[in-house]
Amino acid sequence: MLKYFIQKGPSFSNPYENDPLMDAFLRRYLLGEQLVELKEFGQKIVDEVESKGMEAESCPPQHQPFDPWGSRIDQIKVSEAWEWLHQFSAKEGLVALGYERPLGKLSRLLQFAKLYLFHPSSAFYTCPLAMTDGAAKLIEVYGKDALTTEVFQHLTSRNGKEFWTSGQWMTEAIGGSDVGLSETTAVPQEDGSFLLYGKKWFVSATTSQVAMGLARIERDGKVAEGSRGLSVFLIPVHKGDQKWNGLEILRLKDKLGTKALPTAEVLLDGTKAYLLGDEGKGVKIISTLFNITRLYNACTSVATMRRLLQLSYSYAEKRKAFGRAIKDLALHKRLLNKLEAETQGAFHLVFFTALQLGKSEVDKDLHAEKLLRLLTPLAKLYTGRQCVSVVSELVESFGGAGYIEDTGIPRFLRDAQVFSIWEGTTHVLCLDVLRAIVKEQAFEAFYQEVRERLSNVKTQKERLFLEDILEGLKEQLSQLSDPQDLEGEMRFVSARMVFVLVGALMLEFAEQEPSFQLPAQEWLRKTPSTIYEH
Repeated sequence: MLKYFIQKGPSFSNPYENDPLMDAFLRRYLLGEQLVELKEFGQKIVDEVESKGMEAESCPPQHQPFDPWGSRIDQIKVSEAWEWLHQFSAKEGLVALGYERPLGKLSRLLQFAKLYLFHPSSAFYTCPLAMTDGAAKLIEVYGKDALTTEVFQHLTSRNGKEFWTSGQWMTEAIGGSDVGLSETTAVPQEDGSFLLYGKKWFVSATTSQVAMGLARIERDGKVAEGSRGLSVFLIPVHKGDQKWNGLEILRLKDKLGTKALPTAEVLLDGTKAYLLGDEGKGVKIISTLFNITRLYNACTSVATMRRLLQLSYSYAEKRKAFGRAIKDLALHKRLLNKLEAETQGAFHLVFFTALQLGKSEVDKDLHAEKLLRLLTPLAKLYTGRQCVSVVSELVESFGGAGYIEDTGIPRFLRDAQVFSIWEGTTHVLCLDVLRAIVKEQAFEAFYQEVRERLSNVKTQKERLFLEDILEGLKEQLSQLSDPQDLEGEMRFVSARMVFVLVGALMLEFAEQEPSFQLPAQEWLRKTPSTIYEH
């Protein structure tokens, strides 16, 4: 009988138990019962969610525009697994935790820890969750009537049958991230509602029950141009009879990744909607939503890095080359040490930002609010770019197997590319960082925070190294007379800010947790100029 070698693949086990940094970090803030909850949740990811996510990936959504007799129905069919992920998300409170606030300002920390564990197995169900959380936040801040109260209760429900998700209908072909070019109009009605007319080019989570969208209010046939003419609208996706609310699904998008997620191009032709917040303040109001969705984007980017790194560690123990397990080969060890440092740095950035979100919501901490305004775009732009780089390296660590679709490895790379595009591309976010510095004086809060973190670092050489970079940033920004002078440098300025903050956080953490000194030192071997080298 012919015998041949069969390579064993990587093992997937409880992602919480296999993440020493996550456990050590959370033990500083959460109680034992919450840590037990996360450990049990991690096991649910292995026992239940992983298989459902794989099933959803293998059964992408289908669009049926017409019934057999030619009537327009625009039915979007999703898999049973996708529906299961909806129910699971509701039951586990993956959105609700942020609004029930059982741990006060630490509730967001627990919530994002669960999202971090859930995402890599979820077939990107975290996308509708992100937009749902953002919509709930908008309503919490700006909702004032019975309709928004009812919608909020659905968006934050733990009952799977009552839980709603929300879409985000912003992107139009003419503008993309430049929403000031949006063409969709809103015509006022006598009952106080509006009818929307226009085309939205990229609508994710199309099967959601409601959506948040931008449009220009038309009065006497005229609309205000530019960003100042935009308003935010709450859009019921269906009418009471469950038919589409004056809209047509033109097509589902054929995307590079996120295959299980229904994303469509939608025509609004008399879609009934309701104004949320003040007229003409849409760009300012929608930023409240972006603070949430961008942090989700950053969290799921790091989660992707961590999951594939865990699988790579497992594979390195089983795969042999040149007579040894590849985990023992010097080059491979060096690579994994580097990627571990990258992943840990991104983790510290994201969960430090989540802590600021909790403080700003519960304590109304003004320092945290200023810090959050700057950290949110920084965290999103850095983790989005770095995820692509780290995942690409990790796919290669599996050799040829990493290029074979049914190993599940290539999906990580296809999906990773979206993180630097969704919720603002890298350059859009760099400009948002500049606005936060110039218009909202957020750098002072950043400077104070980094200084405070560095004051807890005892190793003088590393502390002085980061202090020099911080002071250089301060001097550069203090000499700024015209913001346009700095636009071309904002990618590098943003990189330096991430480098110095993450370095301070990692060094401070390693003072109390000595086993994490190596990743902190590895982080400092980088230079700010190469933080986006890929």
